[in-house]
Amino acid sequence: MDWQFCQVFGEPHFEEVTEVDIVSTVEFDSTGEYLAAGDRGGRVVIFQRVESEDTPCEYKFFAEFQSHEPEFDYLKSLEIEEKINKIKWCPSNNNSHFLLTTNDKTIKLWKVYNKTVFDPPKVNKQRNGLSVPLRAPRKEAQKTAVPRKIFANAHAYHINSISLNTDGETYISADDLRINLWNLETSDQSFNIVDIKPANMEELTEVITAAEFHPQSCNYLMYSSSKGTIKLGDLRESALCDQHAKKFEEEEDPANKSFFSEIIASISDIKFSRDGRYILSRDYLSLKEWDLRMENRPVKTIRIHDFLKAKLCDLYENDCIFDKFECSLSGSGDHLLTGSYHNYFHIYDIQSPRTNALRMKLGRGPSKKSDIELNADDIDFNKKVLHVAWHPHDDIVAVAANNNLYLYAADDDKDDSDI
Repeated sequence: MDWQFCQVFGEPHFEEVTEVDIVSTVEFDSTGEYLAAGDRGGRVVIFQRVESEDTPCEYKFFAEFQSHEPEFDYLKSLEIEEKINKIKWCPSNNNSHFLLTTNDKTIKLWKVYNKTVFDPPKVNKQRNGLSVPLRAPRKEAQKTAVPRKIFANAHAYHINSISLNTDGETYISADDLRINLWNLETSDQSFNIVDIKPANMEELTEVITAAEFHPQSCNYLMYSSSKGTIKLGDLRESALCDQHAKKFEEEEDPANKSFFSEIIASISDIKFSRDGRYILSRDYLSLKEWDLRMENRPVKTIRIHDFLKAKLCDLYENDCIFDKFECSLSGSGDHLLTGSYHNYFHIYDIQSPRTNALRMKLGRGPSKKSDIELNADDIDFNKKVLHVAWHPHDDIVAVAANNNLYLYAADDDKDDSDI
């Protein structure tokens, strides 16, 4: 496949970006017709796909609304940012769209629909006092977003994940130490299904970093940890999934252990393949694919940031080592996607015998340089692609950097073997 740059939303001037305009999450709906992006200012912008003869894909602005506002926790004397951490689409009905959005503490269920508004007639007053209509009243459709439910006061720590169940009625939300199960119709009650908080917080050794429901079986969910492990829970076995059904973990070679080992082992994102057989995980240096039938090691490891190993000390000093890169899979499951620094993102064909990912720079096509040729000293660590999403059916990817959202599409008629 040959990938083509299609669109960019936002002003592509990275030096002029304000904090609130930085994109913090992107998510396609189940059809791929709609794409939502949230930012650090608490806003959600929705784009709709349109037919285009010029490019393989084209999206246009559909709606925008303010999802979250900054709040203050007076008990803890902490400011709660309005930043949108995650967006998840819910099943739609009657031409209305439903989305779950969350910041650090509060989850909201939004309904986006066309509201009919009446434009009053224009009149011309005559000298005799009678009014003569110049135009009849008109009905207009106005896109409106209203919060249907607000799910609050259930998390003591920052929410990092939300995931909708296949039943379309329940979802989970995860913070550093707990995972809660919600019903979409009940906002004042949730059930705690995972709790790793120790009795003594001084004994805390790991935190939950991401969680997701299985795409086929409503009883399975997985969650990752800062120790580099992925645990699979089964709600049929126990309402409290502290005792996992499976644990996916690769033992580290003691010879490679260093001060940074635990930091770079932390998993920043996990995704199920559509058929539910594979798990994709991303840590700081690599992308890993796991088979649910094999717990002791991944079936594939793609070393995205091997060239940064010599720079870990510097990356620790400037906090870049704590950057959380997301990952995604194609609908067919044969391609993987993740981001990197210097405005690069990587697409990997798991059927290919090559070990290097196809690397592209934002606003451009594929790069012909290999990872080995990259010089860590030339990398701009302020330009980073943290948030990515793959269209559920087509070879279209959305990648975000700073205040910009880029769209790329593959032309299946071309071959990328020369890249």
